[in-house]
Amino acid sequence: MKRIPNGRYTALILSFALLGLFPLVAKKILAIVKERQTMSRFPKPKRFDYNLVVIGAGSAGLVSSYIAAAVKAKVALIEKHKMGGDCLNTGCVPSKALIRSAKMLAYGRRAAEFGLNKAEAEYDFAAVMERVQQIIHKVEPHDSIERYTGLGVECLTGEASITSPYTVEVGGRVLTTRSIIIATGASPFVPPIPGLVEAGYLTSDTLWELREKPGRLVVLGGGPIGSELTQAFARLGCQVTQVEMAPRIMLREDPEVSTLIRERFEAEGVRVLTDHAAKQVVIENGEKILRCEHQGAQVRIPFDQIIVAVGRKPHVKGFGLEELGVRVSERGTVEADAFLRTNIPNILCAGDVAGPYQFTHTAGHQAWYAAVNALFSPFKSFAVDYRVIPWCTFTDPEVARVGLSEDEARQQQVPFEVTRYPLDELDRAIADGEAHGWVKILTVPGKDRILGVTIVGPHAGDLLAEYVLAMKHGIGLNKILGTIHVYPTLAEANKMAAGVWKREHAPQQLLAWVEKFHAWRRG
Repeated sequence: MKRIPNGRYTALILSFALLGLFPLVAKKILAIVKERQTMSRFPKPKRFDYNLVVIGAGSAGLVSSYIAAAVKAKVALIEKHKMGGDCLNTGCVPSKALIRSAKMLAYGRRAAEFGLNKAEAEYDFAAVMERVQQIIHKVEPHDSIERYTGLGVECLTGEASITSPYTVEVGGRVLTTRSIIIATGASPFVPPIPGLVEAGYLTSDTLWELREKPGRLVVLGGGPIGSELTQAFARLGCQVTQVEMAPRIMLREDPEVSTLIRERFEAEGVRVLTDHAAKQVVIENGEKILRCEHQGAQVRIPFDQIIVAVGRKPHVKGFGLEELGVRVSERGTVEADAFLRTNIPNILCAGDVAGPYQFTHTAGHQAWYAAVNALFSPFKSFAVDYRVIPWCTFTDPEVARVGLSEDEARQQQVPFEVTRYPLDELDRAIADGEAHGWVKILTVPGKDRILGVTIVGPHAGDLLAEYVLAMKHGIGLNKILGTIHVYPTLAEANKMAAGVWKREHAPQQLLAWVEKFHAWRRG
């Protein structure tokens, strides 16, 4: 057989390699061509006023601008309303303040459980709502213009308009910038229910203006926001009806979670109506009535106030995206790649406007990637890491989760084992009078690698952090079991759960041999 010269071998290998890589190379070249065509429509300034302009001063915008300033980039942050965004002003902070006041009232009603003969709490609904505002004011300095100016961020107030990939207008001023981050957030979605607007409604944005306690309150929505508000207002003395069109509330969690929370709500006087579709709001003889459809029958629910909590829609209109041709996804979020770049590559996005999650902590997580990619691309870029995303619904008991639920694991056909530790066996939970709920862990069959964790109980969101760390860094249950936890604390539940897993996976053959060894040693 005639030998092929070494040079020919090299040519053949290179040819086959190019053939194999051609689709990928062609795709990349096509993307570059499209990018250049898009950008060529806009004149590029010879120099820029800023390295980065961020639009929106919620969690994503604050973190993006903070990171940019920390690495000595020149950055401008534009906010048209209030610094801190929804989280500070209408979301996380006020809702948790309200939940805390409501929980104090709930403890008072449970006085006998704690050996107290009598504990009565007189309260003023308006004073509770004013306390919420006081909490907001105490937190405000953390997100203030003064603080961020001191950090090196130029903070501008006004409505921003993106006029090109390199220019943003605000207050009659044109800013030139190398990159832009869209962090405009989201707002409550209000479904087009006939008569709703005419009757008047509240959302998680507007309910904080309430100073008169609603007698009969409808909460439309059984998700996290709707469920938190349902329990809080019920504990504040409102007659609450929660309406959910799905078969159960808290649909993202396993059915047993929905059942437990529903039972708690009903025990506290809430009327929970699932599989009820809101069809119309009417006013009859001065009384507001929500008409629903339930299994083909009509249901009438009289109310004084209604809170609409059925989801949130991203802010993608009114500041130039449509005019530039920035694409929006089917979900209504700004369409972005794994690096949070839009189809105009120097315009990036982060937070609720980007999706797929609508949490303050994921907005901050995305913001790091958006800022770094905006400032250092094309020299260095990072794809967002969504592998370990935790969340918590702050009902009582709290519901916290990271990774897969049982339902999701089955739907995705992921093999798993379940380990459960009930909190009614935990000493601290018993002592606190909070012995309800559980720690449930999904692991790879036969191994201690964690696939997902659901915690239902007091301070579940805090307890979850250990599992978030474990999943992020590949730590298994054996390592958690081998870690000292302070006694008596709620955190001990994590070690106890790991102990349950260990007992269920004890090496039986080895233990049988060890038993014989000990018998031998006894003589």
